[in-house]
Amino acid sequence: MRTVPTSRSVFVLSVTLLCATTARADDHWAWKPPVRPKVPTVRGEQPANPIDAFIRAKLDAAGVKPAAPAGREHLIRRVTFDLIGLPPTPEEVDAFVRDTSADAWAKVIDRLLASPHYGERWGRHWLDLARYADSNGYEFDEPRPEAWRYRDYVIRSFNADKPYDRFIKEQIAGDEFAPADPDALTATGFNLLGPDMTDSADPVRRRLNTMIDMTDTTALAFLGLTLTCARCHDHKFEPLSQDDYFRFQAFFAPAAFRTDLPVSTPAERKAHAEAQARYLELTREARETIETIEGPHRTRLSEEKLAKLSADAQAAHRTAPEKRTGGQIELVAETAAKVRVADAEVTKALGKDEQTKLAEWKAKLKAFDGQKPRPLPVAMGLTDRPGPPPKTHLLERGELNHRGAEVQPGYPVTLMPGGQAEPAKIAEQKTSTGRRLALANWVASADNPLTARVIVNRLWQHHFGRGIVRTSSDFGTRGSGASHPELLDWLATELVNPDRKGGGVEPWSLKRMHRLMLLSDTYQQSTEVSQETRKADPDNELFSRMNRLRLEGEVVRDTLLAVSGRLNPAAGGPGVVLPDRTAASGGAKAVAVTADAKEHTRRSVYLFSRRNLRDPFLEAFDLPDSNLSCPKRERSTTAPQALALLNSDDTMTAAKALAERLEKEAAGDGRIERAYRLTLGRGPTAKELGRTKTFLADAPLSELCRALFNLNEFVYLD
Repeated sequence: MRTVPTSRSVFVLSVTLLCATTARADDHWAWKPPVRPKVPTVRGEQPANPIDAFIRAKLDAAGVKPAAPAGREHLIRRVTFDLIGLPPTPEEVDAFVRDTSADAWAKVIDRLLASPHYGERWGRHWLDLARYADSNGYEFDEPRPEAWRYRDYVIRSFNADKPYDRFIKEQIAGDEFAPADPDALTATGFNLLGPDMTDSADPVRRRLNTMIDMTDTTALAFLGLTLTCARCHDHKFEPLSQDDYFRFQAFFAPAAFRTDLPVSTPAERKAHAEAQARYLELTREARETIETIEGPHRTRLSEEKLAKLSADAQAAHRTAPEKRTGGQIELVAETAAKVRVADAEVTKALGKDEQTKLAEWKAKLKAFDGQKPRPLPVAMGLTDRPGPPPKTHLLERGELNHRGAEVQPGYPVTLMPGGQAEPAKIAEQKTSTGRRLALANWVASADNPLTARVIVNRLWQHHFGRGIVRTSSDFGTRGSGASHPELLDWLATELVNPDRKGGGVEPWSLKRMHRLMLLSDTYQQSTEVSQETRKADPDNELFSRMNRLRLEGEVVRDTLLAVSGRLNPAAGGPGVVLPDRTAASGGAKAVAVTADAKEHTRRSVYLFSRRNLRDPFLEAFDLPDSNLSCPKRERSTTAPQALALLNSDDTMTAAKALAERLEKEAAGDGRIERAYRLTLGRGPTAKELGRTKTFLADAPLSELCRALFNLNEFVYLD
């Protein structure tokens, strides 16, 4: 007879299982610092590249043979798209196919890594993680005029192979780490890239929402940690407490959110000061006269509005900004709109004679507009607010109005040596609290168990189609786990402590890690798979072959521009607004179309990215939601993709332009050969040549181009 468990026995069992789960969670591999493993010895010839040794060891154990090497045409097309997001030219393909030297493949990799297009390609991957957009989102979705400076900073950083530990420090605490470096200041815009409800009637709640976003994204992007789940309660599945969450958030508590952070160089500041002095001298009489007319009225109106506020709010406004307490800063932010005096209010308060006189002097002042220096560059970013840091409280159930115990800045306990809570070591700076710098130093430390693992896994994911850890922003106990844990740890330790036998090797170099992965036989495998291998490794968990990958929407669009000869290679600057992307839904304001039509064919990374009005062509190819950090693009296969490649303006224009290019560059059957080589990276087979000639007997050349754009080979990498 079966025994029915009592409530007490069920409770005891539940507690026992919970304790066992917690123990396993505390002992999770990702919480332990990576230790450099020994490179395995494999059967047969030992691979020269350690990556291949780790992969081969798993394949040998499973009795699986690696795939044959990919053909040279496939290989150069694969790596060119991989590193710069553009197709190789027929001339580049020919040069590689003919090059029989031992270092032919290495020379291709080095050329692509040195290309300025490398930063555009790999910067796009980082912008996905950083939830980059050029607008605020929500109902009004206002443009962010200076957001592009962060995008350009990321592209420059990748092109320069900026050490990844410095890249981290600049984004979390550039203003504290290198306060005189405009790039480092611009980098702190990372923290403010999330959506922002600018019309919120509750500035305190609005600030908290931004704090939550920067806390969550910092943990996801740099640490692969789902810390956000611990905001309202202790994490249900990871050893992350609510205390951990708010201690982590406390590092950001003193931050001032700036949209006007000066990022000019000393030379720019000197030139601007000289021009400004000349302008002020020329306009002195006009400005002083205008101030004499407007000043008394503006002061009176401001005092009238201020008098309607509470005594505390009045005191906060009358206190010098550098002497305001944290509470006063919040009061000023909350009531600033109530005391602001608009120009229209001043004009209405003037008498008729004053209005006439003011209009005359404003016209005189306007005459000098051509000599007024342009404003110095500013960026979105962080600095610390003056005064003592505001207190951080644990918020019960994550609610602002349910403040619990005060907490101090600290790191997740489970990531600390011995799993013991330690107070963060913070060195106060001259102009800041030093809190974010302490966090940045900890995140970027070689001793951090997660940071190096997370970034090498992201590189592997983009090169091989999936990460060694599939859940690339979740290295916790509910993540996928590592298919090759020893390889992951070897890559992580190689990043921060490289083998220096060759000399001149710098730690934290991402380009060096790219090179190491791309030179491996594993990367150079074919996508072809035998029946035996398909049965033994159906999901390619062992990397027994290369994964066939579909190009992202931006790469498809850029390829259409490149092969049709229309791509504008100009780099940087404000986002390009295309003619059909000027308006937005709901109450959002329109943005002006970029006047110069040549700008409309810039690379997709430079297009103005609006949260509430997504480009339909890019969206068809799984454009990610910029409201959230995106660790990996989806690769769906849908009808709208086929329709976009058949009928969109991008495709139709590219087809006509490519046809015109072919007519200039080749004649007769040479046009067919050239069309295939430009679009697919190879020449046509005999069968394809025959069919194409028959097709062109009744159809224009542009229709052939459109047909080639719709082949799987055009949007998939073999």
